[in-house]
Amino acid sequence: MADSSDTPAKAPLRVLIGCDTFAPDVNGAAKFAERLAAGLVARGHDVHVVAPAASRKHGSWMEVHEGQPMMLHRLKSWRWYPHPWLRFALPWRIEANGRKLVEQIKPDVVHFQSHIVVGRGLSKAAIEHGIRLIGTNHFMPDNAVQFTLIPKWFVPTAIKMLWAAADRSFRRAEAVTTPTRRAAAFLEAHTSLNQVHAISCGIDMHNYTPNFAPRTENRVVFVGRVEEEKKLDVLLRAVALMDPKLDVKVEIVGDGEHRRTLENLTVELGIRSNVHFAGRVSDEDLRAALTRASVFAIASIAELQSIATMEAMASGLPVVAADAMALPHLVHHGENGFLFSPGNAAELAARLTEVLTLPEDEYLAMKNESLRIVEAHDIERTLATFEALYRGEIVTDPVTEVPRRSAAARLKAIRGQATDLSRRIRAGRS
Repeated sequence: MADSSDTPAKAPLRVLIGCDTFAPDVNGAAKFAERLAAGLVARGHDVHVVAPAASRKHGSWMEVHEGQPMMLHRLKSWRWYPHPWLRFALPWRIEANGRKLVEQIKPDVVHFQSHIVVGRGLSKAAIEHGIRLIGTNHFMPDNAVQFTLIPKWFVPTAIKMLWAAADRSFRRAEAVTTPTRRAAAFLEAHTSLNQVHAISCGIDMHNYTPNFAPRTENRVVFVGRVEEEKKLDVLLRAVALMDPKLDVKVEIVGDGEHRRTLENLTVELGIRSNVHFAGRVSDEDLRAALTRASVFAIASIAELQSIATMEAMASGLPVVAADAMALPHLVHHGENGFLFSPGNAAELAARLTEVLTLPEDEYLAMKNESLRIVEAHDIERTLATFEALYRGEIVTDPVTEVPRRSAAARLKAIRGQATDLSRRIRAGRS
């Protein structure tokens, strides 16, 4: 067997990542692109990111994201006023801009994160110049149309047109990815694509802090955009149905156009004093909110993966989630949390109550199961897989479908938690 030191090191790559949304935008696609770019820089690659300008200022300059410096090419953008903050690159300029940037940067690979504007221009330029092209889909048309002025009667046709546009751009790519197997099947069902890779967005578990101290309050947390698609009204209605003796507190971390409506709903439901709208916060404050929470709740029915749910699991939280799209991929019913029928506030209330009233040993077992399941989504595996795709190597998708534990294994874990809990109690008394 040859010594590993004899294996030649692979040359760093020049990677051009194209996004329709990137930091400071707050959403899953923007966060993934940011972490991907930073992770690649940390591995020694030369990374360039093309994204709409976050203001009227546009051009190319160095920015630091996730602690890593990278070259940003901010395209002239316009504000999309039906949305609370979204800006978009000018679509009639994107092909010329894409061609100019590809010729200037001379990347080894182009990786677009959205087909709508930036990805369309960069994908055409990459094909023209014979550059390897990778596409990743984070898009669901149903989420996008709510921020348009399209009349309801035209929505089904608009969704078909959006899928057709996605098909055109992604067909140009040599490889197409999306975060989960369910999301891949969803994309294949709505386009002519096949063999879509399921590659997790990934998470660095070292950035999150589980809390195993005895519970002193019942705190439900949600992290994400405060928009209609997240179905936060279902969560608030569920909390209003719960036993007042539980004194449930809700912390909603994030902001969006639906916040005022939800604040009014808490007044209507008589739970205003129990709900804290934190708004947009720093990464440190977000992680602190997850650490102090008792359970994470998400009622959304349109998640292709849900980075926020993975962050909660990395913080050791049980999760109560809608049984829809990719959430069952992360939540093993009865093991690290519970699933509920989408839109059913009464069932969500019952599941949250079940978590918050568990015996301490069973509650700790759920926390540890969240940690076990999310380990499969380690960011380093994600980065290594994309590196291989960029080089044109044969790729086996990382296995992130963690098997459910047997009944015997679950019982053993709960007994182990009970033993650990008793040991800590005895140590505290001494």
